Amino acid sequence: MSRKRSAGAVERTDEKSQGPEGFVIRSVGIVGAGQMGNGIAHVVALAGYDVAINDLSQERVEKALKNIERNMTRQVARGLIKDEDMQKALARITYAPAFKDFGQTDLVVEAATEDEDVKRKIFTALCPSLKPDAILASNTSSISITRLASTTDRPERFIGMHFMNPVPLMQLVELIRGIATEDETFNASRIFVERLGKTIAVS
Repeated sequence: MSRKRSAGAVERTDEKSQGPEGFVIRSVGIVGAGQMGNGIAHVVALAGYDVAINDLSQERVEKALKNIERNMTRQVARGLIKDEDMQKALARITYAPAFKDFGQTDLVVEAATEDEDVKRKIFTALCPSLKPDAILASNTSSISITRLASTTDRPERFIGMHFMNPVPLMQLVELIRGIATEDETFNASRIFVERLGKTIAVS
C-alpha cells in the first residue's frame, strides 16, 4: 500500500484557501504518523488537500494509512461520507520518506510526541528543506509556541494548530500565535482550518 510522492502538487487555487494577502495553502505535510498525525491527515485529505506524511519508518506510515482507511470506511457505513469521497481522499495521502519531500509544501504540521526536545530537533532538521514562505505549525497542547518558533528560521510563519483527539470526530481546533506570528500566517491558517470544517478557538 505504498504511495510515495512529493507533497508539492495540488490542483486547488480557489479563494477559500487563501488569506487576505493572497498566500494559498495548496499542499500539506505532516510529521508524525501516530494517532494525531493520521487523524489530521484524514480530515485534510477529505477537505481536498494533498497531504504527505513523514515518520521514522515507512512501516509507521503504512500503519497510519490502514488506520485512516478503516476510519473512513466507518464513516461511509454511517452515511457521513460517500465511498467516492473516501477513494479520492485516500488517493491524496502519500508517504514522504524525507524532509526534502516537503520542499514545495505550503504548510507542514508537526504532530510528534509531546516532548519539547523532540519537537525542537524536528524543526531544526526540517527548516532547511522548506521553501521560504512555507508555514510551520505544531499540534502541541502545552508547549510554548514562541519557544518552539525560536528553533526555526521563520518565527513569523510559525503557529500552534492544536487539533483535538480523535481528530475526525472533534470539531475544535485551537490556533495559538507566538510572539512573532504574522497576521498573514494566522489568516492563512484560520482559513485552512475553516476549510476542514472545524471550529476555531484562538489563544
